[in-house]
Formats: sequence, C-alpha cells, structure tokens
Amino acid sequence: MANLKLQLLTELLKILPEAGIIQDEETLRPYECDGLSIYTEMPLMVVLPDSVEQVQKIIRLCSRLETPIVPRGAGTGLSAGAMPHREGVVVSLAKFNRILSIDADARQARVQPGVRNLAISEAAQEYGLYYAPDPSSQIACSIGGNVAENSGGVHCLKYGLTVHNILALEVVTAEGDILRIGNQGYDSCGFDLLSLYIGSEGLLGIVTEITVKLLPVPETTKVVMATFDRVEKAGDAVKQIIAEGIIPAGLEMMDRLAINAAEDFVHAGYPRDTAAMLLCEIDGMAEEVDEHIARVSAVFNKEKAGCIRVAADENERQRLWKGRKAAFPAIGRISPDYYCMDGTIPRSQLTKVLTTIQSLSDIYQLRVANVFHAGDGNLHPLILFDANVAGELEKTEEFGGKILELCVDAGGCITGEHGVGVEKLLQMPYQFDPASLEQFQRVKLACDPQRILNPGKGIPQLKHCQEYRSLSQASVGRHADK
Repeated sequence: MANLKLQLLTELLKILPEAGIIQDEETLRPYECDGLSIYTEMPLMVVLPDSVEQVQKIIRLCSRLETPIVPRGAGTGLSAGAMPHREGVVVSLAKFNRILSIDADARQARVQPGVRNLAISEAAQEYGLYYAPDPSSQIACSIGGNVAENSGGVHCLKYGLTVHNILALEVVTAEGDILRIGNQGYDSCGFDLLSLYIGSEGLLGIVTEITVKLLPVPETTKVVMATFDRVEKAGDAVKQIIAEGIIPAGLEMMDRLAINAAEDFVHAGYPRDTAAMLLCEIDGMAEEVDEHIARVSAVFNKEKAGCIRVAADENERQRLWKGRKAAFPAIGRISPDYYCMDGTIPRSQLTKVLTTIQSLSDIYQLRVANVFHAGDGNLHPLILFDANVAGELEKTEEFGGKILELCVDAGGCITGEHGVGVEKLLQMPYQFDPASLEQFQRVKLACDPQRILNPGKGIPQLKHCQEYRSLSQASVGRHADK
C-alpha cells in the first residue's frame, strides 16, 4: 500500500500542483464520508483538479495502476455514494464551480459540476428564469451530485427530477476519453445514454459539464397549509388533490414529531397540536392559481382539515417552506442520531404504508419522524436513535431495510432521490431479480471494464444476493418479543 501511495503521489505531482493533492490524515478526515456519516472510510488521498485535462490524466493514471476512483461533489449525499475506497483516490470536483454560459432565449445554462444547485437559479434570476429541481440541501449540494443521484426536491411533482431537467452532459470515461451525450434540443438520435448516466452514482464516468433547462419564474405562487388530526386523512387529501386534475408545484407532508421539531428550530408558524400537515404550493397565471387554491382548500375541507391557511404574502410563503426545508437539521436537535430513509411508493398506498411504518416503529421501539414529498410518493422517514447505545445502530439499519422492503411490496422502489450507494445494496436483490442485477453488472463492465469507478456502490455482486437472502430470514419478531 505504501509503495502504491508513493507511486501515485509521484505521478500525480506531474499532473497537479502540490496544493491540489491532500494526503495527510487530518485534512483527509472531512472526506471520510458523505452526509450518511454512519459509513466511513479513509482514502489513500484526495485530488482537486480544476480542468478537464487534469481529470483525464488522473483517470488514465488510476486506470494504469488499477486504483479505485471515487468522484465527489459537495458531500451532501445520503446513501454513502461518495464514501471513499481505502485503496483509492477521491476526485473532488469542488473547483469545477463556474457557470459557463446562460442562454436566456433557449432557456438553458452550461455549468460545471461543482456549481451549487441554488447558484444556478440565482444567476438566472436576472433573466426571469430559474432551475426547477430543488433538494432540501440546494444551498450546499452541487449540480454534479444531483446528476449522480438523480435528485428531486419539493417541486419535482410538477417539474420533474434532475433527469427531466438536463439536456446534455460532458463525461470523462473510465479510459480517460471525453464523451458528449445529449444536445441542446429536446431529442437526440441513438440510445438514450443521457438517462443512463443520470443517476449512475459515479459508476460509469465523471461528469465535467452539464447543460440544464431553465424555466420562466411563475407569475404567481401561493401556498396553502392544512392540518389533520390523523395521518390517514392527510394521505387521503393528497390522493384527492391529484384526482381533481390539479398538479401542484409542491405537495409536502410532515407528521407531528417533524412539525414540532421544525417549529422549535425556525419558528415557521406551524400549528403544533396536529397529527399531520400538508403544504400545497400552486404556481402559474394569477387567475389559475386562485382557482386551484380554492379547489385545493375545498378538498381539505372535505377531508376534515383542522386548520386551512393560505400564506398572506411572500414572506409567509417563504417561512412555511423554510420549516419544511429545515426539517432534517431540526430533527438533529432532538436526537443524538437519525437515519434518513428514502423510498418511493404509489400515492394510493400512502395511508397503508404510513400506518405500517408506525407499527414497525412500535416493534423496534424507535421513534420515526415522517417528512416527505407526498405528491410523488417519495418518503423520507427519519429514524431517531443513539449510536452510543450498543446494538441500536444495527437495529436502526434493520428497521430501515424493512421500510424499503415495504416500499417495494407497495409497488414502489427502494430509492427516490438519494441513490443506492452503500446504504441500500442489501435491498437491491429484494427489488431486482438475479437476471436484472446481472444486466446492471454488464452495463457497468461495458463502461468500466476494470471496475475502478466508485467500486462497491450501487450494484451488489451476485454473491451478495445469497448473503442478503440469508440475512432477510431474521424475523422482526425478535424485536416484538422484547
């Protein structure tokens, strides 16, 4: 290992300045994990290229030395997708932080992967445009990381995930070649490689440039808040809104624990004495917005909402959303640790799945705060635990796995926007049969024959499938008996 590190360092110093290579333990420590800090690993070193040519040379060097490469954006991911490899190099794209161009007429922007999500909208604001996908971490997360995980956000119900808002990518392949996929039009010939690379979690190449769609800032935006004395009623209201033919810009749900944590943290003005709350945002032309707000309010009344309130002005609208977007750190204030799950279910299954999650919470004796994109069924149950208590982390991971299996059983999938990473490897064979997993491996090998790009993430080895089936025999009943 020492010889490999010395050889790597010697060769890397021919590519990068000394300041672009991190190798001492203290400075490496912040890179040992991403936002899912229960999985950690120290890399051999971290490199910070600032040009495509440097990325090409780094990849070619690592290919020649058969050294694993882990691409990294802002490190806000929640599936351990950017966790380092102990024998590998982390390639940070932090210096790729420029907005290259904004074409207001074509409504698109060319950006580097290290640009913050929110920075794109800030730069496009002077043209009356913005970038729609808005993860809760948009103030910090990078657009390159969004592409890797196919991120969503509170407005993905109406405007789609990252995959629906990207026109083109420039990718450096595992051999160090440059691949340009997609184009500035809305269609292109050949295989849809754009969709293949978006959400590929760094397993197929390193993205070095992204062309995003921009949308006009809506003329009017209003949000209505409604509270319910039962979570089931809130779930039924979600189904009814969509059944009315209304597609809100955002439709979010929070339960009592999440509501009170957020209210304590940011004072958003949420009613505390309620089982569940919905935030429904409508945007568009003023007349249409007013009509849809009235119809949504009528649905809430029909479903026996306790409090129905339309934000009086832009400040109140922003305050209501601030509470929702601050829910994750708010939960961090009331528990030593929490585990943020990410699964997707059909909207019709919301009530059933939430009821079952509560039953599992009782069985495992672990509290759960529910915060999620109700409109598109992307759940984010937050399991509260204390890693200092012996066995509690393992119990939490098992509980989280049961939630993901529940999502699959309900007709959904094990991820909505966080990716598979390391976190969900064991659940992949629950959703996919061996033939499908084998096909995923073939795609990986076609793009990365040496398996040097983010190895051990995203796709389980087939031998792990058998291990999973053995582990899954462990019954939830052993926790119920305690």
